[in-house]
Amino acid sequence: QVEDDVLRRMEQGGKGRVDIAWGGAVEHILCNFTDPLREVDGERSSLKAPHPFLTDLSVRTALSLLVDRASVQEQIYGRLAQATANYLNAPAQFRSRNTRWEFSVEKAAKVLDDSGWKRGADGIRSKDGKRLRMLFQTAINAPRQKTQAIVKQAAARIGIDIELKSIVPAVYFSTDPANLDTSSHFTADLQMYSFNSGSPDPQRFMDPFVSWEVSQKDNKWAGRNATRWRNDDYDRFFRAAETEMDPVKRAAHFIRMNDLLTQNVVIVPFLWRGNASAVSNRLQGTEISGWDSNCWNIAHWYKTA
Repeated sequence: QVEDDVLRRMEQGGKGRVDIAWGGAVEHILCNFTDPLREVDGERSSLKAPHPFLTDLSVRTALSLLVDRASVQEQIYGRLAQATANYLNAPAQFRSRNTRWEFSVEKAAKVLDDSGWKRGADGIRSKDGKRLRMLFQTAINAPRQKTQAIVKQAAARIGIDIELKSIVPAVYFSTDPANLDTSSHFTADLQMYSFNSGSPDPQRFMDPFVSWEVSQKDNKWAGRNATRWRNDDYDRFFRAAETEMDPVKRAAHFIRMNDLLTQNVVIVPFLWRGNASAVSNRLQGTEISGWDSNCWNIAHWYKTA
């Protein structure tokens, strides 16, 4: 994962180009619905310990308003991504038209003011003895660190203190049940990564939010639901989509699932990411796919002089 500016400099050498294909990849921030600091029966981020403030919709709503999607897209990702409010962006028949995104520090502050989160003497907001101080983790790479910094800066303007943490990708995305720094353990308040759908069918892509996939000690943190959010309606729509044969009705189930995620701010989707591939200027006939290997139509490739 690199910034678009880096790829443009490479293209200036005149030997190749970058082709971008659009699949299902979405860069998003996940909210932890459990307390990462409290240990219950040898487990942090336990279902038995709800998060002290991220269970408050007003806090999550404020966070969504603090993500400057346009700046992240324009300044960091360029043509490699499109700003979005949806988790499920492709194929087009599954994309919700009910969502919209907005960046507004002023509105975020008002949401917190109206919900009783007031600034203290040090400028940090608090309510009922709970202070809005968060740990925001992700994997180490330049675009993600720059995105973290943009969110942290906006949050600081309205009295939310965010500490940033960057983890080596080999550790962060590992499945080691003994390592607390994995994304599935999620021992932070917020975390960020990209999730990609390997298939145009979104069934598997939507299962990281079903209740039976909660990542926890009992399954050695192998569950795909790192947020630990549970919602009966979401589960019901997911099960219905598994057996629905009418394509229009099935698409409607997925759109409802997407809308539950965004309306409840379980996650903050902010970029629909394309798949970038480097292609020699002498190579023709390539049709890069966002859903398959770059070599899917290699039989039709040919070189020019």
